[in-house]
Amino acid sequence: MLSGLIRHADKVKFLLKDHSPTILTGVGVTGTVATAYLTGRASFKAAKLIEQEQKKVDLEYPDENGEKIVYGMAIHNLTTMLKVRLVWKLYIPPVGAGITTITCIIAANKISSARIAALGVAAGISERALQEYKEKVMEKLGAKQDEKIRDEIAQDRVNKSKEDPNLVIMSSGEVLCYDGLTGRYFNSSVEKIKQAENQINFEILRHMYASLSEFYDNIGLTPTTYSDSVGWHSGTGEVAVLISSVVSPDNRPCIAIDFDKMPSTEYYKVND
Repeated sequence: MLSGLIRHADKVKFLLKDHSPTILTGVGVTGTVATAYLTGRASFKAAKLIEQEQKKVDLEYPDENGEKIVYGMAIHNLTTMLKVRLVWKLYIPPVGAGITTITCIIAANKISSARIAALGVAAGISERALQEYKEKVMEKLGAKQDEKIRDEIAQDRVNKSKEDPNLVIMSSGEVLCYDGLTGRYFNSSVEKIKQAENQINFEILRHMYASLSEFYDNIGLTPTTYSDSVGWHSGTGEVAVLISSVVSPDNRPCIAIDFDKMPSTEYYKVND
């Protein structure tokens, strides 16, 4: 029984740690609402308390004949400091809730930032490992065998694609193309793709980096959230677009494009 409780405690500890940003964000949202509510309630009570205290002060100020109460003089007697001393305890709950809310939000952001940084490092290591593997395959099998493998992989991607190539309207002089990174069909030509490749390398040479979205703009594809966050920098060297000949699901000749060097999320930090 004790061992079972320990196992359950470990599971709960793991779940709390794994979902801590979500939990802290939820506490932060709840804390924001609670802070607003507690502040409103404290302000209402404070106004009522100050009003009652003013009436007490008024009773101490009769007129010259000692018969009537003089109202309005209490405003001058209850100074700001006196009001603060009178009501400060009422604001302890909202201040506590506010501090807790701010702490949760900062903690959630800190944990999320650390995890994102760790994922970035892991992605960078994976990219380097993949590049080294590709270079070794090229070295062992040769250029022709490497091209054959790439064509087969591209064909597998096309076969698994859920996008309908019939939705792409062909223009004169252009052919059906498939983007291996985003799984989208588009119409273009080899010349246009090569021009986009040259433009990206020029941007890398001139500005030290270029995003994947810039490449998509040059070939007529709509940028995506993913393409906005990845790209290449001068440290990666010249980027080459890999072109494979495949067949679309509706048996049309199709050009599949990929890159010899995968775009990285750290591309814009080359000069930092």
